[in-house]
Amino acid sequence: MTILDGIVFAPTASGHAVNYRSVVVMGKAEPVEDRKAKVAAMRDFVNHVIRGRFDLVKPPNEQEMKGTMILSVPLVEVSAKTRTGPAVDDDADYDVPVWTGVVSMKWTAQTPVPDPRGNPHIPVPAEALHYSRTPQ
Repeated sequence: MTILDGIVFAPTASGHAVNYRSVVVMGKAEPVEDRKAKVAAMRDFVNHVIRGRFDLVKPPNEQEMKGTMILSVPLVEVSAKTRTGPAVDDDADYDVPVWTGVVSMKWTAQTPVPDPRGNPHIPVPAEALHYSRTPQ
């Protein structure tokens, strides 16, 4: 998985780069079959993305449980990489009259869009209006 954090403008063509965070996980994925373990994994995932949401929604029924595969990946090897900062060109390369720097990229939540089949009388909750993954 890679997250793009910025585009690096350099004075040379070969100096252009991207700032990123990346991880590669290696291991043998195995299906989780135990119902309690599957529900716990679903709860953890939903609550990680939207704090406290799992307890507000309808729990999965048997058909949904059968139609959902949860995988467990025991970590055998993990590699993480990052690149940050400006270009690493030689000082002499900066004599070229071009702008250099970094255009930072940022993931931000957009305006919530209501589900057309949802109840239009239920207001958009604060956790959707002000969605953030920063610790609270």
